[in-house]
Amino acid sequence: MDASVKIILTDIEGTTSSISFVKDVLFPYAAEHLPQYVRDHINDDAVKAALKQTAELAAEDGEKITPDDTEALIAKLLQWIAEDRKATPLKALQGLIWKTGYENGDYTAHMYPDATEYLKKWHDSGLPLYVYSSGSVKAQELFFGYSQDGNLLGLFSGHFDTTSGGKREAQSYRNILSKLQNNHAGLQAENVLFLSDIKEELDAAREAGMQTVWLLRDSEIPAAPEHNAVKSFAEI
Repeated sequence: MDASVKIILTDIEGTTSSISFVKDVLFPYAAEHLPQYVRDHINDDAVKAALKQTAELAAEDGEKITPDDTEALIAKLLQWIAEDRKATPLKALQGLIWKTGYENGDYTAHMYPDATEYLKKWHDSGLPLYVYSSGSVKAQELFFGYSQDGNLLGLFSGHFDTTSGGKREAQSYRNILSKLQNNHAGLQAENVLFLSDIKEELDAAREAGMQTVWLLRDSEIPAAPEHNAVKSFAEI
């Protein structure tokens, strides 16, 4: 690892953990339980706020759904799940639903062994670790708090989600850098190393000045990769 790296910012899905866990376990669980969860918690402030945001996003798409039309909003949320849309209110609701599943022991979050090993090593060496994922901060905290390797939440100094912007937009990484600089005096963009399995995310992070590493766990590394490419955290 480059000696100039002072902070590691990591993605989750496909990077620290398998894509299949998210797509084959978490997403179906949320889709199955979302309708009844919303109906049962319709008076909760967090659910009301998410439904209001859902109606606002639907309006931006040209659809008129009132915030009190619960069933229409549920249908819209289920549509977004099917489309894998990174909508902030959907992510917030998914986080609430997944919390129930984790606490009930319905599943534990998958971790690649090398990711757990090196996240612990980096943390123990004093290197601050942060997460940037399309899943909500709450969902991230649940993920690492209920991992198959135990509670890993204490390894991280902070979390970022789509409230900082889309993961393929350079401005999102500038927004994150600004927040990191509030906690780490003198930090520059080149002191942050971003880890992801998605090239377009790495492109955006590099445009913002960050260093990048491309995790290609299940794919062949190109002959001339556009980012430093590795198969595991052990190669970083």
